[in-house]
Order: sequence, then C-alpha cells, then structure tokens
Amino acid sequence: MEHYGGGAIVVCDYDPAWSATFAHERTRLHGVLGAMVSTIEHVGSTAVPGLAAKPIIDLLVGVHSLTAARSCGIAPLQALGYTYLPQYEAWLPGELFFRKGHPGPWTHHVHVMEPSHPRWQELILFRDYLRRHPEMVAAYAHVKKALALVFDEDIAGYRNAKHPFIQGVMAKAQAERGATTV
Repeated sequence: MEHYGGGAIVVCDYDPAWSATFAHERTRLHGVLGAMVSTIEHVGSTAVPGLAAKPIIDLLVGVHSLTAARSCGIAPLQALGYTYLPQYEAWLPGELFFRKGHPGPWTHHVHVMEPSHPRWQELILFRDYLRRHPEMVAAYAHVKKALALVFDEDIAGYRNAKHPFIQGVMAKAQAERGATTV
C-alpha cells in the first residue's frame, strides 16, 4: 500500500490562499528552471475555486524538451526542496514527478512534461471544466471527502476510487469541447 505523506488523507475546504501559494512557487520554479520552461499552470483540486482538496499545490510545468529537463532540471528542483520520484515514470510516462514535503505532509507536486503530451491537455481540460461547472465541484468535493474517510492513509486506493468520477467528468468535458469546436 502506498501511504499518504503525513498520516491520514485530509481533504480541506477550499482555501483562497492556494492561488497565492501557487503564484509564489511558480516564480521560484521559473527562477531555477529558466529558459527550459515554456509555461507553468496551476492544476489539480487546489486550482478550482470552491473545491475541497488535499492541501497540496499541483504545478504543471511545461518544458520545451523532457530530455533536457531530465538532464538539467532535477538538481535545481531538488535544491528547492523537491524529491524526484523516478518510480512514477512507469505510472506517468512522459512526465517527471516531484514532491515537496517528503516524507510528509506533502505540500506541492510538480509535474514536468512537454505541453504536447496528452496528459497535459487532460489536466487542463478537467480543471477548466470544473471551473465552469460549480455543480460538479460540489459533487466532486463530496466524493473526495467520503473517500478520504474510507481510505485513511491509502493514497493509491483513494486515487483509484476517484477514477470513475474523474472519467465521467472527462467525458462531459470532452463532449462540451467537441460541441464548441463544431
């Protein structure tokens, strides 16, 4: 079982400070990664106003070359307190994954990938759909809080149990996107 950092999974009510925390960390990441970065997005639940979340800021770092980021970007992120988790590449191909606050409580996740990667588009589409649909935000918050109680420290179980809800939201988001591009 993969344990959640810092004990039981905690899903907190939305905190407006999360956007400022993201902005501060984005500046720090730009400072150490420089020209290899094309853009940095705030994704995950803390990026959706009103959504209850684990208090972990997810930063989606777009790089011009994942190969260059792998060779030149790991050490600068480690200097900022991030732990590189190469074992996640089997689960998240085409992405470098970092965690701050290791072993716990975790405070930030950094997902480094090229913006052309399909997962990039999925993360942005999911975030933007939730931002436009407050009724889904309320439903997702309910699901997350209930699952946190059920799975306690089992973060993999929690993540897997959220998957059907996320798939349903993604289907709606893709249908909505398709309807607007016709």
